[in-house]
Amino acid sequence: MKSLLSNHRRLVLCLFDILCYICVTVLCFAGTFIDKSLEIDPGHFFTNAIVLALMIFTFRTVFGFYKNVWRYTYTKAYLSAILQDAAAAVVSTLIAFIVRGFINNKFVFKMWQFVVMSALFCLVTLGSRYVYRLWHKHRNIISDEPSAHKINVAIVGAGQMGALLADELRCSKTSSYNPIAFIDKDKAKKGDFIGGVKVYHEDENIVQTVKKLPVQEIFIAMPGLDSEAISHLYKLYIKTGCKIKLYDTPVREIGQEEAQGKRALREFQIEDLLFRKQLKINNRRSLDFYRDKTVLVTGGGGSIGSELCRQIAKLSPKKLIILDIYENNAYDIQQELLRNYGDKLDLTVFIASVRDAKRLDTIFAQCRPDVVFHAAAHKHVPLMENNPAETIKNNVLGTYNTANSAEKYGVKKFIMISTDKAVNPTNIMGASKRMCEMIVQCRRDSKTCFSAVRFGNVLGSNGSVIPLFRSQIAKGGPITLTDKRIIRYFMTIPEASQLVIQAGAMAHSGELFVLDMGKPVKIYDLAVNMIRLSGLVPEEDIKIEEVGLRPGEKLYEELLIKTETMEKTDNDMIFIETDTPYTRAEVDAKIAMLTRVVEETADELASEKIVEAMKNAVPTFIDPNEVNKNAEKSDEMKEAKTV
Repeated sequence: MKSLLSNHRRLVLCLFDILCYICVTVLCFAGTFIDKSLEIDPGHFFTNAIVLALMIFTFRTVFGFYKNVWRYTYTKAYLSAILQDAAAAVVSTLIAFIVRGFINNKFVFKMWQFVVMSALFCLVTLGSRYVYRLWHKHRNIISDEPSAHKINVAIVGAGQMGALLADELRCSKTSSYNPIAFIDKDKAKKGDFIGGVKVYHEDENIVQTVKKLPVQEIFIAMPGLDSEAISHLYKLYIKTGCKIKLYDTPVREIGQEEAQGKRALREFQIEDLLFRKQLKINNRRSLDFYRDKTVLVTGGGGSIGSELCRQIAKLSPKKLIILDIYENNAYDIQQELLRNYGDKLDLTVFIASVRDAKRLDTIFAQCRPDVVFHAAAHKHVPLMENNPAETIKNNVLGTYNTANSAEKYGVKKFIMISTDKAVNPTNIMGASKRMCEMIVQCRRDSKTCFSAVRFGNVLGSNGSVIPLFRSQIAKGGPITLTDKRIIRYFMTIPEASQLVIQAGAMAHSGELFVLDMGKPVKIYDLAVNMIRLSGLVPEEDIKIEEVGLRPGEKLYEELLIKTETMEKTDNDMIFIETDTPYTRAEVDAKIAMLTRVVEETADELASEKIVEAMKNAVPTFIDPNEVNKNAEKSDEMKEAKTV
């Protein structure tokens, strides 16, 4: 049906153009009687007209002129039509000139006819379409609701993007917005009008200026803004008391050269304020390395693991293997990848635990992966404090089992996911991840390249603070904080995953890659801004309550980048920790000791013996109270960033 309607529309347009051409031909022929100096024979005139018509309609058909939907078409289509008709006039002129040579100059050749008729015809047809477009575009304004019932908005950015947004808001029948002001940094635009809307200069008094205007919302419509610029504009215009929105693409992922999708108005998200300078990703290096390789991701259904699978699928691997103990997560990412890639991606999913060394051995023996990303781990600090034996079995022994299988079956590269909590850990989870780093670092003598990647908190991951705060706000509060002084480092899931992928491509052996995560963020400030972004008032509409630090929790995570112990890479945001690793024998001894203690305490729900054993295995494991009592003096607390 859609095809029939489309063909019908094209036929109507073509018939309309034929009628226009006939009118133009008659008009030009009438002009030859008015201007006797033209001296043209009627037969020759209409012969020329037929030749020109054939050329014009041939060019328009070949180059898709009648496929345009003119009510939505812009400059490019009009320019293309002009060039098509000009080309038709040139070809017609050449044909007439050649024909005249063959018939002994009896054929009267008049170049002006082709030029004038082509130009007039182009003007009439394109003019009619432009008038139609304007009528269709603005017909809703007359019948639309009065502007008094619409929300008055100011648009930050008086460039092409802002002008298009204002045009769309005015002309759309479904729009509930009325643009009444533009704001721009360009002084030359100050006082100008764009589509009847005045431009105000963004100076030091802009907040007061906006407050004087009857503006209820502010839309930011500027191309190419980085995270710092977006955060700056939000902090500036939130002072006006207006609601702030972005005219942006629906998905903003770190590492993408361009955001994907159609621009649309959207609410500000807390991630917009936390994004740092975009991580520079060497996609060519990653593409070349992972193409045609068999890649296995443990914990492939988790927050980081599933994003790793998405990113790897884009790199044309020979085979992608997802291994996870939780079937629901594994199923979700499997179905997503099947929808997106179908049979173009060789995908296999195994439900298995990294604790099960025999099961791992079977999978590695049959699949022979080239690259392994080890993301399987328990990560929730309070839960792991109450279940230390499970932490060791899954995180430490699971990593040990996976590393052994990778080494046994000739995996080329093994990349383990670590955390900033492994730096001077104050809890079992952090200490277990430090132990995992030791397992990786001690294998520098292996034919398999072992490396680890360490980063901070991941935005939006399962169990992270932002989804928790959103849920609490949706329920009317209160937002619960362990301590209003607490700070953390943040990054996005795509950023973390692409860092891991690039680290895997650049790894040689035994490296501990660390990301420069910028300044830490005050969690209290994060909560305040999330409440404001929801259109509510902190401490009035939504209360913020302290509930006390949880077991093993410290007020701040250690600064990841310390230049005296770091080695630079060719990416200025990725560093390599240069501490001296333990030997394989030392690590194996620690593993044997932890295994023995876990077995000896198997009939106990929680045992201090396990905590003591972990402290012996990880010398940097310290009591959180020792860190927290001097927290205010730390560089990290002093450097904490206000969101």
